[in-house]
Formats: sequence, structure tokens, C-alpha cells
Amino acid sequence: MARTVHLVGYYATAQVCTRGHVATSSLEEYPHNSETFCSRCGATTVTSCPRCKASIRGYYNVPGVFAVYGYTPPSYCFNCGAAFPWTAERIEAAQELADEIDGLEPDERRLLEKSIDELTKDTARTNLAAVRYKK
Repeated sequence: MARTVHLVGYYATAQVCTRGHVATSSLEEYPHNSETFCSRCGATTVTSCPRCKASIRGYYNVPGVFAVYGYTPPSYCFNCGAAFPWTAERIEAAQELADEIDGLEPDERRLLEKSIDELTKDTARTNLAAVRYKK
């Protein structure tokens, strides 16, 4: 019978600018990579959710295990479900873009705006939203 091994780890704190650029995915291990302002776009950086102050989840550390992977900052806070600033900005920009599209009926525009919000989530409706957006 196969044994399942559960490795206990912890999330490091990530530092991300308000536009979504990652300064570091492990602030505790690499404090020298921290930035007050983003070196790519000049926006301020954050290490916690603006709404509930929970730390932004960064690299998942498992003591004794070495792994190399790319880090993408989360879109939503694990603790309160709020959209992070970079997610909210992307949604707002996409909705503004939808407003610029000529020839949409009011019902089509509302459906498109609703679909834009769904595109940022990983749910059963994400694929449907993508199809609507492409149309």
C-alpha cells in the first residue's frame, strides 16, 4: 500500500506593486530585494491586503525541499476575498475598454462588463466569460 507523505510548509510574504509587478516572493528570505516603489513602473509596493491586512502569500516554503518555479501574485486575498489592487485595476481598464466599443446594444454591454469580472476568477464561468469577451 502506498504511503502518502504530507509536507508541512508555510507561505512567505510577497511584496508586489499595486500594478502587479513582483519585487520579491519571499520577503523574509530576501529582504534585500524589497522596494518601496516598483523599479518597473514606479507604483508603491504592498505586502498585505489593503482591506484586511493579511500578508500577501508568496513562495510556499517546505523545509528541506528545494523547488524552482515562477511566482505569480494572487488575484484575490485568501483571507477576505478582496481583489488586490492589480486585479481591480485590470478589471477597471477592461471595463473602460468595453465602453469604447462602438455598436454594442445596452444588454450586450452589460453582459460584457459582467464577463470581464469573471475573467479574473478561476471558476466554472471563466471559459464562458472568455468566449463572450472574444465575441
